[in-house]
Amino acid sequence: MASSAHPRVYLHDQPTARPLAHVTSSSFDSLSTSSDRETSSRIAETDPPRIFEPEYYERMRRLESESWWNAGMRDVAGLLLAPVTLPANGVLLDAGCGSGQTMRWALRRLGAGWRAVGLDVSMDGVAAARGSGLDVMHASALNIPLPTASVDLIITLDVLQHLPLGGGDVTALAEMHRVLKPGGTLFVRTNAQSYPPTRDDHKFDFHKYQPEELRAKLVTAGFSVKRLSRINALLGLAEIPRELRANREQHSDGYHGILAPPSSDHPLSRMMKRGWLLLEGRAVAAGVPLPIGRTIVALCERQADIPHS
Repeated sequence: MASSAHPRVYLHDQPTARPLAHVTSSSFDSLSTSSDRETSSRIAETDPPRIFEPEYYERMRRLESESWWNAGMRDVAGLLLAPVTLPANGVLLDAGCGSGQTMRWALRRLGAGWRAVGLDVSMDGVAAARGSGLDVMHASALNIPLPTASVDLIITLDVLQHLPLGGGDVTALAEMHRVLKPGGTLFVRTNAQSYPPTRDDHKFDFHKYQPEELRAKLVTAGFSVKRLSRINALLGLAEIPRELRANREQHSDGYHGILAPPSSDHPLSRMMKRGWLLLEGRAVAAGVPLPIGRTIVALCERQADIPHS
């Protein structure tokens, strides 16, 4: 994706990468564009969705550290990113970083020449990430406080579906395109519309995507889509009875929160489930889109800007 003149960097274990200096108003001035943005409008845009309460982040931290699904999805991300030619020295942005576990995973693999910064709309997530030494901004993907063409790789996981309905995702993708360098890489994971269907939830700003809808929005934003597919096809079927039950109990076919219970599987069971996700990921990485699945992953390249004549 990036120029082949760069050394090839794979997402396998590397020495711990060098993070950015701790994000403060003084040390982050070189990457901040606050001078040309209205501070008041940025603060308004960083109000977290109503679902993002402290309990939500605590639940997410447990799932990210313990569940086979999160481990398997990191495996899938690594598979899709492995063939990408990345610079030996680069900047990673985790847009919607939560407590920062994805940042730590990526930094272990990208190499010592890489720096990383995250952003999140919730101070609960920001505080947790900063508490583990990561450099995280309290900011929104709708208005990323980074300079144009300053980032080599963006990872955004389960963010697009929570942005304001009626164009929030389009705005965020345009911002990601702006801050990525030409030839830079975007990795997206989001929810897929499946059975039972989930309506747009205006109370919680929640939307599930059809694959072609997401593809169209990525292309319109200026990205070349290298891989895009549903995933979590077989094991995701376990969500159907949970969602049907939630529909009945909550008298709603909208957003129900995190339905997966804390992991209590035997280690062998977790290993087998993670292995199955890896098999699905290998198919997607080989260019075989899956026809069913409750999640969508996409690997994209930022196209170069076409100069106006």
